[in-house]
Amino acid sequence: MARAFLDTNVLVYADDADAGLKRTKAQALVVSALATGDAVISTQVLQEYFSVATRKLSVAAEVAQKKAEVLAALVAITIDADHIIESIKLLRLYDVSFWDALIIHAARRAGCDRLFTEDLQAGQRIEGVEIVNPFE
Repeated sequence: MARAFLDTNVLVYADDADAGLKRTKAQALVVSALATGDAVISTQVLQEYFSVATRKLSVAAEVAQKKAEVLAALVAITIDADHIIESIKLLRLYDVSFWDALIIHAARRAGCDRLFTEDLQAGQRIEGVEIVNPFE
C-alpha cells in the first residue's frame, strides 16, 4: 500500500482562512488522509502544527488541541535519538535543513513513497521518497 507523509505546511494551510486555493487543497488532503488512513505524520509535525496554528493563525488552544487529537490517529513516527542521528546524515548528504531532514527521515522510516510539502524541490527523490508539492 502506498503511503504519503504530510508536512506541517499542509496541516497549517488547512486552517488558514487567508490561504485561498492552498486551503482547499490542504483540506482535501487531510480529509482523504483521515478517511483512508494511508497518510503519516510525525510527532514533529504535530508539535509544529499546534505551535503555528495557535501563534500565527490565532486558533484557540482548545480548538488546535482537538484537531491535534484527531491528527494523532495518523502519527506513525516518534522522533527519537536514532532518528535525529539519521536525519543529520541526510542533512549532510542532501544539503537540506535539519528540520526538513527530520521530515524526510520520518517519511522514509514510515515506508512512505511520497512527501507532500512545499518546502523542498518538487519532483526530487530523496532516499526513495518523492517530494510532491500539492499546491502546484
